[in-house]
Amino acid sequence: MSSGRAILLGCGTSTGVPLIGCKCNICTSLDPRNKRLRASLWVELNGVRLLVDTSPDLRQQALENNLPGVDAVLFTHTHADHVHGMDDLRMFNFLQRTSITCYAPETELETIASRFAYIFRPEREYPSAIPRLEIESMPAELMIGDARIVAVPIRHGSEDILGYRFGDLAYLTDISELPDSSRQLLAGVESLIIGGLRHTPHPTHMTVAEAVDTIERIAPSRAFLTHMSHDLDYQVLANELPEGVMPGYDGLTIEIGAT
Repeated sequence: MSSGRAILLGCGTSTGVPLIGCKCNICTSLDPRNKRLRASLWVELNGVRLLVDTSPDLRQQALENNLPGVDAVLFTHTHADHVHGMDDLRMFNFLQRTSITCYAPETELETIASRFAYIFRPEREYPSAIPRLEIESMPAELMIGDARIVAVPIRHGSEDILGYRFGDLAYLTDISELPDSSRQLLAGVESLIIGGLRHTPHPTHMTVAEAVDTIERIAPSRAFLTHMSHDLDYQVLANELPEGVMPGYDGLTIEIGAT
């Protein structure tokens, strides 16, 4: 029985695709699936609307996908391509007439508060110009209404960051390593979204082959790659991947089942 849906708002790396000034075949491709905004996910789970990360493209993503609201934000980590659209949450404040609680890894709370001091430590009052946000540490498991969210610790190079599980769907962007203890949190996952940056090795991201190997160990029914660079052409990659694994694309909608 379906308990919700997820929309892949953006499946691109930190530069987005196309890259500014790049004339490669993928950046100039006419295939809309090769146009990738910065990585983000919107989830509607048991009536609760969740946003994973606030990419610099949040305004465009919200408009293109007709997002009806955001009840809470879940941050994976604080790299610029995952947080620098935070100011656009202000419009959801206006629409919903309420503040929005943001959850982040404990180690990232001070970074967020200092980087966005005008929001979290305002020296002046500009009620209509400052998003109304609260920031809290993300626990191992969180209930918001009837929505259960499980934090999945993963490695991003030398950093410990978070992925998330929503029902039978898991989202692991910017991943370079999946700890054995976190693999246990993914038992029974039917749909997996996982970062696969490119074919050549990278110090802080899985390659496509590494992502496929991780997918095989988790064994979901279906999996989608995200956080992809301009080295990957959608159709070429789709033809290369094993059965049940596909490249993601901006606007992809995935049904979420209960667990």
